[in-house]
Amino acid sequence: MKKLLKIIGIVLLIIIVGVFTLWKVLEYRGNHYYKYLKTEKDLEKKYSKLGEYEVSFKSFNADSDVFKEYEIWYPTGLKKSSNKYPVVVIANGTGITASKYKSFFKHLASWGFVIIGNEDKNSRSGESSSKSLDYVLKLNQDKNSIFYNKIDTGNIGIGGHSQGGVGTINAVNNWGNGKLYKAMYTASATASFWGQEGQLGTEWAYDITKITIPYFFIAGTGHFDSGEATSIKETSGQGICPLYAMKDIYSKLTTEYKVMGRLLNIDHGETYQKADGYMTAWFMYWLKGDKQAGNVFFGDNAEILTNANWQDVKINK
Repeated sequence: MKKLLKIIGIVLLIIIVGVFTLWKVLEYRGNHYYKYLKTEKDLEKKYSKLGEYEVSFKSFNADSDVFKEYEIWYPTGLKKSSNKYPVVVIANGTGITASKYKSFFKHLASWGFVIIGNEDKNSRSGESSSKSLDYVLKLNQDKNSIFYNKIDTGNIGIGGHSQGGVGTINAVNNWGNGKLYKAMYTASATASFWGQEGQLGTEWAYDITKITIPYFFIAGTGHFDSGEATSIKETSGQGICPLYAMKDIYSKLTTEYKVMGRLLNIDHGETYQKADGYMTAWFMYWLKGDKQAGNVFFGDNAEILTNANWQDVKINK
């Protein structure tokens, strides 16, 4: 009996160690996801990696029970630099606050951006993104802040995933400082179908026709993201961001520069990480003038058009 108990104890210990090891491996991969992205093309690979800048982090009390904190990731050399840095505001997905996006924020900041987010769990109105932008611009004017006179106010972008996609659109359209944004990006933005009475409600609504700045929007082909519907009349298996809804957005956008695409075999919860390289390239081009990054999207040989990881790509320029 003692021998049997000893064997059982050893087996349990092996299982516990194995589970703990697996958990630590998965945790490491999650915190360093950019090392494990399956990239197809040279520029996708380049911008999926960490950039050249070491990254630091600061948080600030938001004096709000909803937003809680403003969190900023930024190039460590900013404090001693005479340069100004472009800003990207991130709108959170449902329940996924900035503190849960740490590696995502770090990646973008490593390319020379100041990235600001908050702890808003319901970002769809765009208010928390508007407040975040106000706050970082306030720091830019505060002589006691390390961000004093370090923000490139002519190069500000915004992006968001899922509900954060709705928040991104509404932050640009419905808030006074929305006019300051130069470019935008969304991953798997909740389709306008859901912003109706009888669905999620009109607080999820947005007006895509008001967008006038360059807009790159993506989703995945996985079932949860795309669903089965081929038109708004089909509600069974609707999906969060189906292809027909993306095509509708593209057709209604009047902005001069618009790009859409879907990641092959990627579902809703993964899109913001899997598209990280091209999101980075989008902001590098529009906010930092990186011409090589522009080769992802523009020209006869735009990289995204021949990338096997992507399908349903549309580009108007």
